[in-house]
Amino acid sequence: MAFLEALRGEMTREVLESSLVWLLIAGRFHTTLFRRSGEQTSFWASLKVHAAIHWGVILLYLFCNAWMAKVNAVVAEPYLDEVFHIPQALQYCKGRYYEWDDKITTPPGLYALSVLYHRVWGYLCTTPSLRRINLYGILLVAHFASVTRQSLEARSAGGRPPSQTPSFYATHVATNIALFPALFFFSALYYTDIVSALVVLVSYQNHLKRLSRDGESGLASSLWTVLLGVAALFMRQTNVFWVVVYMGGLEAVHAVRSLKPTSVETPQFTTLASLVRFYSWRYSIGDIHDPPLSLARNIDWVFCVLSIAIAAVCNTAKVLRQIWPHITIMGLFVAFVVWNGGVVLGDKSNHIATLHLAQMLYIWPLFAFFSTPLLIPTAASLVSSVLQTTSRVVRWQKPGERSRPTAAQDDARKPPPVRTERKSSVSNLQKSLALITTEFLCQNAFPPIFLLGGIILSLAIVKYNTIIHPFTLADNRHYMFYVFRYTILRSTKVRLSLVAVYAGSAWLVWNRLGGCPATPSRETNHASPTEQGTTIPFISTPFPPATMRESQEHPRAGGPRLSSPNNRAAVPADEVVTLDDPTSTSTTSPPTSTALLLFLTSALSLVTAPLVEPRYFILPWIFWRVLVPAWPARGSRGPESLGARLSHVVPGAAWLHRQGRRFDLTVVLETLWFLLVNAGTMYMFLYKPFVWKGSDGSVLDGGRTQRFMW
Repeated sequence: MAFLEALRGEMTREVLESSLVWLLIAGRFHTTLFRRSGEQTSFWASLKVHAAIHWGVILLYLFCNAWMAKVNAVVAEPYLDEVFHIPQALQYCKGRYYEWDDKITTPPGLYALSVLYHRVWGYLCTTPSLRRINLYGILLVAHFASVTRQSLEARSAGGRPPSQTPSFYATHVATNIALFPALFFFSALYYTDIVSALVVLVSYQNHLKRLSRDGESGLASSLWTVLLGVAALFMRQTNVFWVVVYMGGLEAVHAVRSLKPTSVETPQFTTLASLVRFYSWRYSIGDIHDPPLSLARNIDWVFCVLSIAIAAVCNTAKVLRQIWPHITIMGLFVAFVVWNGGVVLGDKSNHIATLHLAQMLYIWPLFAFFSTPLLIPTAASLVSSVLQTTSRVVRWQKPGERSRPTAAQDDARKPPPVRTERKSSVSNLQKSLALITTEFLCQNAFPPIFLLGGIILSLAIVKYNTIIHPFTLADNRHYMFYVFRYTILRSTKVRLSLVAVYAGSAWLVWNRLGGCPATPSRETNHASPTEQGTTIPFISTPFPPATMRESQEHPRAGGPRLSSPNNRAAVPADEVVTLDDPTSTSTTSPPTSTALLLFLTSALSLVTAPLVEPRYFILPWIFWRVLVPAWPARGSRGPESLGARLSHVVPGAAWLHRQGRRFDLTVVLETLWFLLVNAGTMYMFLYKPFVWKGSDGSVLDGGRTQRFMW
C-alpha cells in the first residue's frame, strides 16, 4: 500500500508539472500576442497565432513523452553512461556531495540541478525522475532556440523587439533544433548533453540582449554574464569555447562596430602604400569590413579578420570594457585546470587532450547528412551553374549555333543609370606595379590558391593526423563504429578519396549558411555606411567584387532586397511573420565575422578531442542551424510564375510554389527527415538489442543486453 501511495503521489506530481508547462506556454502566448504593441485581438485570431507559433512545442512534448515512456518500460535500468551518472546523482540527492566516481569526466552541474529539481517538486530520486529532467530540458532548448533566432532576426531589422513580430521561421527552426537526432535521442536518458546545450543557449540569449543595448553593458549585465558562463562550465568543460571565444569574440566585434566613424569618400589609389595607409586608418577608427556572408569571397574573410584585428588593437580600452566578463570566465577556467591538474575530472588516462585536426574534416559530412534537406537549394544552384557553364562552352565551340540576344534582351540586361559619388577610375598605367600585382592576387589568384591550399592541407591532415581512438573500435554499440569501419578504416586510398566528400560537403554547408543570394539596396556607396541605416553595413575593402560593386550601384530589378525597418509596414497582431511579409528578416545572411567565429570556435572545441562522437558536434550544429537563413521559393507571380508553368506537369505545383514563397519548404523536409532518423534510431535502441559474444561463441560482459545508440 505504501508503494501504491508513493506511485500515486509521483503520478500526481507529473500531472501537476505537465500542467505548469502548458501554463508557461499559454503565458508566453498571452504576453507575446495579446499585449503586442498595445493591440487587442479577437480570441479566435489569437488562438490561430498561438497554434502557428507553438505547434512545434506541443508536438515535441507529446513526442518526447511517448519516447520516454517507451524507454522507461523497455530499458528500466541505467544504460551505458547512465551507469555512472545516475548513481552519482543519487549520491547528491542523499547529500553526499564529496563522494565522486573517478570514471566521470564532466563537472557536477547536472547532478546539482537534479537535486534542486527533486527538492522543488518533492520527487524521490529514481531513474525515471532523473531522466525526466532532460524531457523538460529539450522543451526549454526549443524555447530558447526560438527566442535566440527571433533576436537574431530583430537585430537584422534594426533592433525591433522579437516579441512584436512572431516569426514562423524562428519557431520552426527551434522545433527542428530540438528534433536534431544526436540531441533528441538523449531526451529520454540521463545524459549531460541536453542540459549543457540549454545553459549555453541561455548564455547566448543573454549575450544577444547585451548586444541590443545602446552603449556599453552595465555591471549587473556583466556579472550575470559571468554567472551564466560559470554555469555553462559546470555542465561541460568544452563550453568554455562557446561562452568565451564565440560570444566574447562577437562582443569584441560589437564594440568596434559601435565606433560609428564618419563616412568619407574613397579616393583613387596609384600606389600600394597609399592604399594601405588609407585602409589602415579606416580600420583603426572602426570602419571594418564585415559584409553579409552571402556577398563575401575568400579574400573578404582575410580583410574581415584583418580589419577587426586592427580596430580591436587601436581601441583596446573600449573592447576590454565590453569583453571583461568573458575574460573573467576564462580566468576562472584556467584556475580550475591548474587546481584540477587537467581539464577532465576523472578517467584522465583515456581523455588526454590531443591535436586532432581531422575533426574539422568530419564535421562537414556530418552536417551535410543531418541537414540534407536544407542543402537541396545550394546543390541545385551548383548543378545549375555547372550546366550553364557547360552550355556556354558548347555554344562557344559551335559559333554557328550561337543565338545573338535581341535588342530588347540587351536593354533588359543593362543596369539602370545611376549617379555615383565615385571618382573616375584610375587606369593601370597610372598604378604602381606593386598595386597592380596585389590587385591581381586578391581578385584573381587568391580563390584558386585558397582552394588548392585547402585540398593539400586536407590531404596532409588525413595522411598524418587521422587518429583512431581505441573506444571507437572497441564499442560496436555506437553508429560511429560502423562509419569508421566501412569508410576510414578500409584503406589509405579510400581515406584519401574522402577528401572530395569533405570538400563538397564543406562547400554546401558554408554556402547554405550564406543563404539565398539577395540584392541589397543602393545606399551602400560609401566607405562607412554604418550611419546610413543601409542594408549592407561594414563594407570596407580595397578590392570589392563585381557583385558587391553592382549591388551598391544598381540593384537588380525584381530581386529580394532588404529595406530600412522604418519603412516597413506593421504586421497585424493576429498574424505571424512569414517569408513574403515585408517585415520579415528571416532570409538575412549572417555577417562574415559571425561565420568565421563559428568556424574558429567549432575547431577549438573539436580538435582537442581524440574521440569522434556525434554528441561532440551538437553545439557546433545548433549554432550553425540557428544562423542559417530561410530560403524562399524564387520566381515571379501570376500565370507566368514557375509554379504556374509546372502545374501543367505536376499537379499542385502552383499551390506548392505559393507556399514556398511564404515558408521555407526545405525546413519542412528537414522536420520529416529528423522524424525519420529519430524513428529509426529509437526502433534500433528499443527493439534490436544484442549480446556481446566472443570469437568462439561464448557470451561476454555477463550476458548483459547491449543496444545501438549515438
